[in-house]
Amino acid sequence: MTGAVVGRTALEGLRVPDALSARVPAEQRGAGRDDVRLLVSRGTEVSHHAFRDLAGQLRAGDVLVVNTSRTLPAAVEGRLGGERLVVHFSTGGDDGRWAVELRTPGTGAGAGAGRRKGATSARAGGPAGAVVRLPGGGHLVLEEPLDPAGTRLWWARVAGGDVAGLLARYGRPIRYGYTERDQPLSAYQTVFALPSPDGSGSAEMPSAGRPFTARLVAELVSRGVQFAPIRLDTGVASAEAHEPPYPERFEVPATTARLVNAAVAGGGRIVAVGTTAVRALESAAGPGGGVRAAAGWTDLVVTPGRGVRVVDGLLTGLHEPAASHLLMLEAIAGRPALERAYTEAVRHLYLWHEFGDVHLVLPDETAHSPSCASNFR
Repeated sequence: MTGAVVGRTALEGLRVPDALSARVPAEQRGAGRDDVRLLVSRGTEVSHHAFRDLAGQLRAGDVLVVNTSRTLPAAVEGRLGGERLVVHFSTGGDDGRWAVELRTPGTGAGAGAGRRKGATSARAGGPAGAVVRLPGGGHLVLEEPLDPAGTRLWWARVAGGDVAGLLARYGRPIRYGYTERDQPLSAYQTVFALPSPDGSGSAEMPSAGRPFTARLVAELVSRGVQFAPIRLDTGVASAEAHEPPYPERFEVPATTARLVNAAVAGGGRIVAVGTTAVRALESAAGPGGGVRAAAGWTDLVVTPGRGVRVVDGLLTGLHEPAASHLLMLEAIAGRPALERAYTEAVRHLYLWHEFGDVHLVLPDETAHSPSCASNFR
């Protein structure tokens, strides 16, 4: 799908006010990571809850598929000639190169300086052959665009090749201008994150898993909800309208494939925690819905036309109206349900982005039952 442009989403006309951007992590706004709101969609029926009450929305036999990729400190200061840059390290290739995005650092001056300092803004990549100096005396050389039709992400070769060491010494988490200030790397790790032997991980947090706490996981397990791990190392977010996600490295272990297949056979629902979990699991699903162990690269883009083969539900954050992830949500929930949910999210002042509130999409099994009353206060 590299080079493709996906179609319009169901929410192109929706306006999300800037005030609904989550500026800081939930634990800095309230009592803890799970102190966020939970919007639940069952078809076009919508109800409002606290995330810590998630167990009441699931049932014994359900499987939550979670991404265990850890978040890297993937932003590093650099210089191209006399120009200051921030380099976002997105994805490591099999040939030792890295897909990188060059960004312009915030000025930290004038109105809104607190948010701009440490944040970045978009910048075109290139040119080919350009040398970007890095901290510690290293450098990278830009070679070619990742996508011949675009200029945002470039393949680059880093002198010495020790990107893991470079990030560990000089990197910080990728941060965008809607957040209020820099946060420690721990704020971008989920309870499911595991280290990898080669130091690889995600450029940006698999944020749907962020509100989970060890206590909530234990409660879910005690109620018969099962957890199945996958891994998908996320690249930098698709920053342009209608831009599909780029190929990403993933793994669906054999144990997860067996657990998912057994749950489906027993009538359990497969609920992906995050769009990354959907992408990985659907990449390992056959035409008939059976899941096999798989690992490598996936360029799958889930759209309403393609549909889903194994995922029944999705727990995810709230996405920008033109983001290609919404096509995945539409494939799972349907367009009327998606439009209703997002209209309600704006009306009830839900918070967007990685530190924001969460949306649970479940199958419409109660279409003829009275709608659930809100229990979120």
